[in-house]
Amino acid sequence: MKRSNLRRLTDGGRIDRNQPLSFQFNGRKLSGFYGDTLASALMANGVDVITRSFKYHRPRGIQNRGYADVNSMVQLCGSNEAPNILASVQPLYEGLDARSVNCWPSVEFDLGSMLRGLSPIIPSGFYYKTFMWPSWHAFEPTIRQAAGFGTAPKEAPQGLYLSRFAYCEVLIVGAGPAGLMAAFVAARSGARTILVDEMTEPGGCLRHARVDCSERPSADWLRQTIDELQSLEHVTCLWNATAWGYFEGNMVGVEERTPGHAGVLGRNWKIWAKQVILSSGSIERPIVFANNDLPGVMMTSAVSELIHVYAAVPGRRAVLFANNNCAYQVLAHLCAADVEVAAIIDTRDTVPAEMHVLAERAGTQVRQAAVINKAFFSRKRVSGVEISPREGGNPFRIDCDLVCVSGGWNPSVHLFSQSRGSIRFDDRIAAFVPHEAVRQIRCAGGANGTLSISGSLAEGARVASDALTYLGYRSNPGSIPEFSEALSPGYQIEPFWSAADGNRADKAFVDMAGDVTVFDLKLALREGYDEIEHLKRYTTTGMGLDQGKTANVNAIGIIADTFQCHPSEIGTTTFRPPYAPVEFGSIAGSQSGETVLPFRHTPMTAWHKANGAVMYEAGARWRRPGYYLKPGESMNDAVERECRAVRNQVGIYDGSPLGKFVLRGSDSLKLLNVLYTNRFDGLQPGRGRYGVMLNEEGLVFDDGVTFCMQEDEYLLSCSTGGAPAVESKLDKLVNVEYPGLDAVITPVTSQWANATVCGPMARAMLESSDSDMDWSRQALPFMHMQQGTINGIPVRVFRVSFTGELSFELNVPSRYGLVLWEYLVEIGKEWEICPVGSEANHVLRVEKGFLSLAHEADGTVDPIDLGLGWLISGEKQDFVGKRAMEIRRRHHPLRQELVGLLPQESKTLISEGAPIAAARDQNLSEGFVSACVWSNTCNRTIALGLLSDGRSRIGETVMAWDNGKPVPSVVTQPVFYDAEGEKLRM
Repeated sequence: MKRSNLRRLTDGGRIDRNQPLSFQFNGRKLSGFYGDTLASALMANGVDVITRSFKYHRPRGIQNRGYADVNSMVQLCGSNEAPNILASVQPLYEGLDARSVNCWPSVEFDLGSMLRGLSPIIPSGFYYKTFMWPSWHAFEPTIRQAAGFGTAPKEAPQGLYLSRFAYCEVLIVGAGPAGLMAAFVAARSGARTILVDEMTEPGGCLRHARVDCSERPSADWLRQTIDELQSLEHVTCLWNATAWGYFEGNMVGVEERTPGHAGVLGRNWKIWAKQVILSSGSIERPIVFANNDLPGVMMTSAVSELIHVYAAVPGRRAVLFANNNCAYQVLAHLCAADVEVAAIIDTRDTVPAEMHVLAERAGTQVRQAAVINKAFFSRKRVSGVEISPREGGNPFRIDCDLVCVSGGWNPSVHLFSQSRGSIRFDDRIAAFVPHEAVRQIRCAGGANGTLSISGSLAEGARVASDALTYLGYRSNPGSIPEFSEALSPGYQIEPFWSAADGNRADKAFVDMAGDVTVFDLKLALREGYDEIEHLKRYTTTGMGLDQGKTANVNAIGIIADTFQCHPSEIGTTTFRPPYAPVEFGSIAGSQSGETVLPFRHTPMTAWHKANGAVMYEAGARWRRPGYYLKPGESMNDAVERECRAVRNQVGIYDGSPLGKFVLRGSDSLKLLNVLYTNRFDGLQPGRGRYGVMLNEEGLVFDDGVTFCMQEDEYLLSCSTGGAPAVESKLDKLVNVEYPGLDAVITPVTSQWANATVCGPMARAMLESSDSDMDWSRQALPFMHMQQGTINGIPVRVFRVSFTGELSFELNVPSRYGLVLWEYLVEIGKEWEICPVGSEANHVLRVEKGFLSLAHEADGTVDPIDLGLGWLISGEKQDFVGKRAMEIRRRHHPLRQELVGLLPQESKTLISEGAPIAAARDQNLSEGFVSACVWSNTCNRTIALGLLSDGRSRIGETVMAWDNGKPVPSVVTQPVFYDAEGEKLRM
């Protein structure tokens, strides 16, 4: 092959020379071809310096491939403006405009590089010591201005980000040899299969390996396999899509960057799989030496890919530095591109004879037991290396403009670790590999430490067969294709981590994303950070873009050598999502309104809207009516009308969003007694009891009514907005605090629709319905329930009141919700039934002094503060928050207590949250107004509030300060209507 302009070969590669593309980089107009990445196009155009490093602003160029190339970060400009884009994975397109980051005024002349002169005084961890005095905030503006690599877009992108949910039997992450073979086997079984690969086209190492399949080019087998997979309806193939996180329930997050639909910028998939096959391959790791970050120092796999896939030549005279056999495969690519190989530096004492044969074919020799001490820099890239015997000796220089490095291969265990699987150090490959899985995840190929194409194919087929057998599918792997591999001895390695001894002056980088050197690691060890998790945070090794892909194993090896122990004794850091950068837009989506977090609707929502309802958010994303407007009415008119109906005739409101949970199991009663402050012993089937929950700090968390449905089965209700938190608390109690309890929790909020009929005429109205139930007070007293039918609809009826009036909660399966509602409204016309919204409900609750979450129960009070001390059982040894509440009351006996407030001006409304003081001239707040409404029943304004030592101050006049104006108000009991509760017990 011959070179065209600069570093592009005249033929070869997988680019389409019939589709030239023009683009800009740092304002310079360049050209490439369809199929290029930005990195390959820049390399072909002779661009060496891509960006500047994070801390020292050192020049950086293309070093690795895919998401392991942390040195290739750029900023996209123009209509597709975006920061933190890796050039090695950014497909080239017509008109692409990009620029370097972390440099000023230009990447060639960067004033920030002066920081290199300060490097002796700014090692890793210096900020923990430097910015403590006089205050972190004194340095914060400067640090924030210097932080980050690019700039956030000033305008929203022109397009949409979408989210998609998917379910499958088998999810395969990685479309290399193992992944393709696993997908092939799974697809032929008929199982729903999803295949994900982070590159723009599948194939993994087959894209750049010089191998043949059964005496035909590997590209033919690759194309045939992919065509068959894509032709099957039950198989979904996602290219340029990264599986970035593994979550509970075998759910994997996948970001698809180029969905191929007009106007769609990206898609975030949430994929639930019964079986996950991790075939994400392995990542080539560097060997550490001084100046190993210079442009022109590259991984051998990146060099092979640039030449074989993109026909881009990264240099003219190369030196190979390695400790394993795989590295020698790059020699064939270098020779094909007419690159001179000046020397092969192998750290091993003994190099297999086959490697010497390959070296001779490349016209060079192997220097055994030797190392590169440092690289030299000239103008824009490496100009040579210093070589010496590994055990010491006279160094000498070799001139070159390309250093091909291979320190071995790290299996990509990130997702396996996120699934909570354990990993172990495998001496055979000198890297960490998956060990024991705790989820339905299996590993194959490079991700499992199998570093040969034939072995990966066989393992992919076997693992897929095992997964299918587990799922009950018949699998037939068929014949496994045979690949001819260049290295007959297979993968052999002698671990060698670093040629640098940790000298302060040497810039030998372990983590290039964070500019972490060997000196930084050893300094941290000297300062006592010898635990790997502590060292990671102190030095930032494996953080940021790298996420442990290339840095962590070297760091662990260097620490092990320092302590003269095995790497397994050091352990690993925790791999956390995301594995690779994920755009916020892809996760959140770019639509506004309800599509961001879709609202939850009851079966009656359409009826509400058709009858004038103004919809409110009720919490937990539920929507229900706030009030119903009639022609010519204001909001206040509507609320007063609805309140009068409940107090005088009959009202009906939609209580479906109320949180509901079924508790089943022999220990359900024990769980209730731990959760609530009062006892639930003796609660008979068909009976209910009100209770209050506390958090671990001993403060009111939520309240609700729980009914015993039958032996060992309870229906627990809670507030709408508090339902998600209550569910989390129940899960924690059962699974963490009391794992031995026989109790199963099932959220059933969405399964039941609720129509609550309330008011003095409620019983008479329901008695006129077509029902088989006895509605009398004797048959269905307060806090009882029964089951029956209304108009042929199965219904549960609960005698619970949230308005202070006679109330019947009618619960039906959601599919009957609208039918029941329309029937009740129709028969209720005789009693002038009135639909009621949450605004009227709030007024009615304030009249009764019923507490509301986030109003009276604001996270600062306990039950005694709210006048609910009678709910605290003196017989129970323990319940959630008991000890914390007792300690707080013992040490802080003066508490804010729930009281009623009557403004002296009876029509004055006080803003909720208004502070309360004893006198006009007092600046110290003694409480606040939690709710204030106009009560048509009381014919005046009434309010509830929390006031310091409030119950002893009944009859006192205090000042509620509303927007700076004092509102004199009389402290009263916090119940303004039917204090004895006779009406709700009718």
